[in-house]
Amino acid sequence: MAMIKKVIIVEGISDKKRVEEVLNDRVHIICTHGTMGIEKMDELLEESYGSQVYVLVDQDKEGKRIRKWFKKYMSESHHIHIDSTFSEVARCPRHYLSNVLNYHGFTVKHDFVSKGKYRYHETHRNIERYIQAF
Repeated sequence: MAMIKKVIIVEGISDKKRVEEVLNDRVHIICTHGTMGIEKMDELLEESYGSQVYVLVDQDKEGKRIRKWFKKYMSESHHIHIDSTFSEVARCPRHYLSNVLNYHGFTVKHDFVSKGKYRYHETHRNIERYIQAF
């Protein structure tokens, strides 16, 4: 069975560092450096060929513009949205970002998983109860 390679597209280096802090997966993270164009899109298409692409950008004007590019030219990409109160991926609390990434199928470091707020916790608690029953 072949492993599906995952690629996360982020805007800047600070976003990339924040995502790397919480991930426990081997994931290729690509920075757009806040700009998109035909040449940049061609490069990204080449780098991510044969991979599952996830777009994780800020909730600002530039981030929305980048999302539009991916929806138009790479419609099979998955879009990960963050809460607009944080506005930037780099400003997201680690526990929030880890739960969002975990929800989308990434393996995250359990140090940052927040308890009681997100779906992961409910699932994790049910699994623990099941294990303790035996």
